[in-house]
Amino acid sequence: MIKGWIRSKILDGTYAPNQKINSESELMKQFDVSRHTVRIAIAELVSEGWLYTEQGAGTFCADRSSIQKEAPESKQKKIAIITTYISDYIFPSIIRGAEAEISKEGYQVSLFSTNNDHENEKRILEIIISQRFDGAIIEATKSATANPNINYYLNLESLGIPYIMINAYYDELEPVSVIVDDEKGGYLQTEHLIKLGHRDIAGFFKTDDMQGVKRMKGFIKALRVYGIPINSKNIITYNTFEKLSKPAELLKKMLDSEVEKPTGLVCYNDELVIKLLDVIRQKEMSVPEDISIVGFDNSFLAEVSEVKLTTIEHPKCELGKLASKMMLEMISKGKGSKQGNIVESFVFEPKVILRNSTKSIVTADAKVQSDEVNVE
Repeated sequence: MIKGWIRSKILDGTYAPNQKINSESELMKQFDVSRHTVRIAIAELVSEGWLYTEQGAGTFCADRSSIQKEAPESKQKKIAIITTYISDYIFPSIIRGAEAEISKEGYQVSLFSTNNDHENEKRILEIIISQRFDGAIIEATKSATANPNINYYLNLESLGIPYIMINAYYDELEPVSVIVDDEKGGYLQTEHLIKLGHRDIAGFFKTDDMQGVKRMKGFIKALRVYGIPINSKNIITYNTFEKLSKPAELLKKMLDSEVEKPTGLVCYNDELVIKLLDVIRQKEMSVPEDISIVGFDNSFLAEVSEVKLTTIEHPKCELGKLASKMMLEMISKGKGSKQGNIVESFVFEPKVILRNSTKSIVTADAKVQSDEVNVE
């Protein structure tokens, strides 16, 4: 426990090189352990090159940058790609695009998944810092919540390890990022249904991620712009731990109600649409005859589901490629420069991809804006 705590404090920058760490007595009191236990932990960290001791002065944080320069493995060119998930949904396409660009330049790519968990993010950041990666492409973890790992990102900056955030970012860091305009995407989802005559529209948003918060903002904005009263019961929010159950349970209640049954659904992503289609089927309703539904991301699920989904385009592979090109530029030009002075953040414009999951409920079909793309 003591050893891990000290190591984490070194990696998150709390202990700077050559800074004196807590005394043995302080560590004994903090962790309620014996002096022998403290000395064993310190001795191991000294032998591993994390600390050094000076007789009569105390124990200090080692300057590992000089160690890394001498180590043969530091000659490897390494870039980390960190996403919330790796093997499912849109993430393989993003990773494939990023990896292709990075590999061209002779860099080794290391893939990591946080599973949208801050402890996993911390562990991965410690690996990147301790192994002195050349750079990192990072998808923020629970980007709409307070992040306990901010010090690790500040340490990346102080060590000159560039990073780019994709899909979302930590606002307090103001990092270079490559994202989709999620607010506009949520607006377009909702506007599409409104133009088809829908007024009772329910929105489902995952709000521990920035994408969900912004898509919800776009949803509300569209209702306001078109003068549609906002029913708070039609705004469903959930988090990572609730995503498998809460949206489906609340939709069941909505569809059981004759008074508040929606005619259209705006969904956080295509993955959620698939889950809600199961609920709609259980209620012996059909899409789009009984209810219209709009997804987000234009994932493979949009085309393989029983109902081809109207959804919002996500650039996926293109986003990964662009993030990689920007990262390589930051590495090649970034020695001693502030990251934002090398490359600028980029925002992809969303567009509606029309398929078969939405239907007009007015006599004459509404006109579709030019930024909606019809897919047969």
